[in-house]
Amino acid sequence: QLQAFGGGLVQAGGSLRLSCAASGRTSSIYGMGWFRQAPGKEREFVAAYSWSGGGTYYAESVKGRFAISRDNAKNTAYLQMDSLKPEDTAVYYCAAVNRPPSRSSYYYQLFAYDSWGQGTLVTVSQ
Repeated sequence: QLQAFGGGLVQAGGSLRLSCAASGRTSSIYGMGWFRQAPGKEREFVAAYSWSGGGTYYAESVKGRFAISRDNAKNTAYLQMDSLKPEDTAVYYCAAVNRPPSRSSYYYQLFAYDSWGQGTLVTVSQ
């Protein structure tokens, strides 16, 4: 089970940190990721963290501004979002990969994720 929180309203240029706490069968998690969905748009990949290999992956649109990290002891993944832009406004979802990834590019794909948390709304104002 995944629980995401930390969204809110922030001005452009500001920062937010999202958290995603995993509970239950956390030993079956190979990685965690963040996706977002803006109104009228498809859900898109934002960032991912490979729990097995420690690699991190980012969408081009957030590289250099967002950072994903993990707290092993708390089974929690974080998404630090800096220099936020109005186009970052969306509902953000965390998700977990529960099957061994065949390759690193797996983490960019929606279908790779088996468990989803509820969304948390991020609104960036001008």
